[in-house]
Amino acid sequence: MGNLIWHEWARLISITAAIYAVWAGYFGIFFRKFFFDFVGGTLRDPGGLQPPKSAAFFIAIIIKAPVLQILSMVLGSVLLALEWPLPVMKKLSIYRSIVLRPILLLMLSLITILFYQGTNVALYSFVAAMAYGRALALGEEMAEAKENRGKGGRA
Repeated sequence: MGNLIWHEWARLISITAAIYAVWAGYFGIFFRKFFFDFVGGTLRDPGGLQPPKSAAFFIAIIIKAPVLQILSMVLGSVLLALEWPLPVMKKLSIYRSIVLRPILLLMLSLITILFYQGTNVALYSFVAAMAYGRALALGEEMAEAKENRGKGGRA
């Protein structure tokens, strides 16, 4: 049996999270729901569960204006461009950076946990960020980074 290449496994999970983030953001624009509205909410007979007044900031950026959903779509698209790149993108140094990916994935996880459609994205991106962290701890390098070593500005 071979060794698990952590950054390749994290890449596959990250592609799944990125595609799901774009979908969840798009779906969240049409069906806006604040995920933690049940915490401290009031149950009323006509109207169901109503969130508390302390959640007004989150209601403003999720329900009244879909800011988090749009950020989720943009960040998911950026991650998808990094993880599943065009051949031109593979020569850029941003593509070869394993350190940038967990940072973007954790940002995506923090953004998407707040709206209802993004909870699975948050879980997938957190797992992918932890797998990239494990790859960094083991000192893994991408194959493109090994091929472009020593080329200076031509990489």
